[in-house]
Amino acid sequence: MTNAAPRTNWAGNYTYNAGDLLIPASIEEAQELVRQTQQLRALGTRHCFHGIADSDGIQISLEHLNAITLDETARTVTLGAGVRYGDLAVWLHSRGYAIHNLASLPHISVVGGVMTATHGSGLRNRNLAAAVVGLEILNANGDLVTLTRDANPDTFPGAVVCLGALGIVTAITLQVEPTFEVAQTVYENLSFDHLKDNLRTIMDAAYSVSLFTTWQDHRATQVWLKQRVDDGVAAPAEFYGATRATTNLHPLAGHDPVNCTQQLGVPGPWHERLPHFRMEFTPSSGAEIQTELFVPIDMGYDAILAVETLKNEITPHLHVTELRAIAADDLWMSPNYRRDSLGIHFTWKAEPEAVARLVPQIEAVLSPFGAIPHWGKFFTMDPRVLQRRLPNLTRFKNLIYHYDPKGKFLNEFLENTIYAG
Repeated sequence: MTNAAPRTNWAGNYTYNAGDLLIPASIEEAQELVRQTQQLRALGTRHCFHGIADSDGIQISLEHLNAITLDETARTVTLGAGVRYGDLAVWLHSRGYAIHNLASLPHISVVGGVMTATHGSGLRNRNLAAAVVGLEILNANGDLVTLTRDANPDTFPGAVVCLGALGIVTAITLQVEPTFEVAQTVYENLSFDHLKDNLRTIMDAAYSVSLFTTWQDHRATQVWLKQRVDDGVAAPAEFYGATRATTNLHPLAGHDPVNCTQQLGVPGPWHERLPHFRMEFTPSSGAEIQTELFVPIDMGYDAILAVETLKNEITPHLHVTELRAIAADDLWMSPNYRRDSLGIHFTWKAEPEAVARLVPQIEAVLSPFGAIPHWGKFFTMDPRVLQRRLPNLTRFKNLIYHYDPKGKFLNEFLENTIYAG
């Protein structure tokens, strides 16, 4: 199937330059397309905010590759590249299993989330890519290559968060665990003063913790605690001076909470509580641009204060900022490589000129903390600065050359980030 209509990303802030969008019905068709095409990139659920999935040639969507297979003995699940987290979660839960975490949006494809090191939150939870134990990739010759953590220990950590640079990922295998329930409780108005000496403790107060702020009044307007029921910890009536909400809330002021997951401490399946937004509704605000920068958690409070100096410039163009913690991992291109991180996430209003002006200022004030951007979200960082903060970049480039020596999967995004300078 071919689709030549103009295409934009989910938020509408980026229009793809690629020609046709090809939608093969099988792996065999995808292999033939790769062999016949000079330049191509995989397109997922379009939740990135720039041209990471764009191409000077064509795009290929594997939305029809949506099979899911559970291996209960190995405790793994293998799924096609067309499967979204929300669909996988329902399928797994119905069979008594779960994955360790979910992003705030269940609408994204699993492969796309993994390729960009997308994450949930929780100081003891690594990002979503850390659950991957196997990959199937079409290389530049159209050959199907299988990589696993056990069989390829030297290169597997570089292949997981690969930014689509190694080839077209057709299937992915994740570690699973028994299903569990989560209760979500929201608190209002937590002073940033409490973060000075308690940031780690606060971010580790539940299985998943999110602080929302508009950067005014030196406070988090909301705190979302997602606690595993089997941990047996009851939600307190008050949380570091923040008061427990008595009605469901949306993290964006003025938005109806109907599209948010259930709060008020009501227990429910993991996949109905760990995301912020319900699968059947439009996530977040819809008309928005997103930016996220990661800093070491132990520098997190000072990083927050640094961003706060720009509050009067930021707030008029902001829906909300979310602060989240992510545990360290061993994946070469992960922003959380070998460091527990604080993610500082900005959901901007759909004002591209203002965002393009503000993001460099934020990157500048976070520079002393070695900030690294989320690969799927809008950033403007000088590639020479970014490259210095990626300790595995040379190894990663060598891996790309091994799988794609002629640059079939190279695109402007990769040229301007990991190769420029």
